[in-house]
Amino acid sequence: MHIVIGLFVIFAVWKWGDWRNWQKYHTVMLYFAVGNLTYNFLTAGWFLWRLDADFMPNHTTTELLYTFIIFPGTALLFISNFPEYGGKVKKFLHYFYWIGIYSVVEWAMTKTGYIEYQYGWTLGWSIGFDTFMFPMLRLFYKRPLIAYLISIPIGIFFLWYFKVPFHIPVEDR
Repeated sequence: MHIVIGLFVIFAVWKWGDWRNWQKYHTVMLYFAVGNLTYNFLTAGWFLWRLDADFMPNHTTTELLYTFIIFPGTALLFISNFPEYGGKVKKFLHYFYWIGIYSVVEWAMTKTGYIEYQYGWTLGWSIGFDTFMFPMLRLFYKRPLIAYLISIPIGIFFLWYFKVPFHIPVEDR
């Protein structure tokens, strides 16, 4: 399933994304990728959700597919197709569309066993996360410093709320 999603995202970027001007969206694509890498680093050994490998060798390679293909691709699609004009309703519908896509795909992954929730995380939490993730991508595109500053307390909240153990390794002397 993960490879199919990756192939579909590549096709969608080619068909509907502004991939010829990918440099314009590059920082948002990196913001999304770095966010996922940060999640994987901070929750290693205490994953709130875990993508189960299908044809991928293991969880790590599956996460790399999402980090470097799927998430940057969907960021490019989301931002490059964002309605600059047309009013608030059109913008709201764009957010709703992308939150819906992510929610339906994740729901399908829960039903087929390709994602596993742990430590209190649920599909509801994922939908809630997506509800502010897409506006954060847009905010990062327009005002990156503000998005970085808002991302820090959001990340801290999730680490605190889900009691993710945080250990600073001490070097052996």
